[in-house]
Amino acid sequence: MVMIRSWVRFPLSAPKKGGRMAKTEHRILVGLVCSVCKNRNYVTTKNKINTPEKLSFVKYCKFCKKRTEHKETEKLK
Repeated sequence: MVMIRSWVRFPLSAPKKGGRMAKTEHRILVGLVCSVCKNRNYVTTKNKINTPEKLSFVKYCKFCKKRTEHKETEKLK
């Protein structure tokens, strides 16, 4: 059924099946731990095929109240 309205220029129908979005099976959740106070402040994802080495970022630690190096720890569930 097509509803005609002045602002609608396409037929109102169900979305197409067989989505073409990328799969997330290669991405894993990892925690980032402050190297100074050892608190886990951030959780992020990484592609285990493209980046097999451990992640390391300089990010703000709210417990140390300054920018410190945060390193990847374990895989989260």
